[in-house]
Amino acid sequence: MDIENIGFETINLGHGSGGELTRNLLDKIIFKTFSNPYLDQKHDGSIVKIEGEVAISTDSFVITPIFFKGGNIGELAVHGTVNDVAMCGAIPKYLSLAFIIEEGLKVSEFIEIVQSIKKAADESGVLIITGDTKVVERGKGDKIFINTTGFGQVHPKANISVHNIKEGDKIIVNGFIAQHGMAIMSEREGLEFESTIESDSTNLNFLVNDLLDVFGDKIKLFRDPTRGGIGTVLHEIANDINKGVFLKEAIIPLEKQVAAACEMLGLDPMYVANEGVFLVVVDPSVENEVLNVMRNHKKGKNAAIIGEITNEHPNKVVMESLIGGKRIVSPLVGEQLPRIC
Repeated sequence: MDIENIGFETINLGHGSGGELTRNLLDKIIFKTFSNPYLDQKHDGSIVKIEGEVAISTDSFVITPIFFKGGNIGELAVHGTVNDVAMCGAIPKYLSLAFIIEEGLKVSEFIEIVQSIKKAADESGVLIITGDTKVVERGKGDKIFINTTGFGQVHPKANISVHNIKEGDKIIVNGFIAQHGMAIMSEREGLEFESTIESDSTNLNFLVNDLLDVFGDKIKLFRDPTRGGIGTVLHEIANDINKGVFLKEAIIPLEKQVAAACEMLGLDPMYVANEGVFLVVVDPSVENEVLNVMRNHKKGKNAAIIGEITNEHPNKVVMESLIGGKRIVSPLVGEQLPRIC
């Protein structure tokens, strides 16, 4: 997209007024980029057909910085909501997309974000079908915030519920944890440090769909451990089912440089945010088969069975440490790193 043909270099309040400047912004960037039969109607909304049960999830993205190693706020806004819909056991189909832009944002930055959204949506197999754009005064925002709402068709074999979980069920993670949080931390103002760690932001819906195709209701639960990391999600599960969770630290996938960065900053990787990771609780009769399917998929090649559900220590997460002792993974109080997504 040629910025010279856009006609303006920065976004101002007029671009959110609903007048000619708004039309220029929409026509030259948004409608042009996301063109499809639904959006091309330029209506207040879209009418779509989805058969069967529908999963809906919405999320807002306020990450800082808006560009980071491995991605930007645009693709994150797609991946985050696509993955939330997939965690419901659904096949994501459509997204709504809303921008809140701070006056003064460079058009070049906005175009890069919009193009990343388009690429991520195409790779995830979803269409942008409706949206909104607002502009706030300089100093009243932080460059750009994005909201996305996802709609998906529930998989016919899915029966995803925390209440399906039983003692002995196995917990599997699809790959390395804590990468997204540490990638953001390495670029956060005042905390910068040399690192090659990249965000793991990616869509997980195709791997989830493959698992449901093969294993159906043997899959008890999917959860993506974004804010609060896997420690927080596992605590929520333990509390919801009034059972315990037992983990083995040695098996949890963690890259050495991520572990070193966490240690340097005094952070526990169990609570660091992820954007390309999900946990799946499965019936023990299929644990190895599930693991093999995951490891044969590019989004699950580092998958590992990290623990199980137990009737011991209800409502607690207990982890066997690297040296063989046991410790309680306490609930996270507060936020290790704000505005991570």
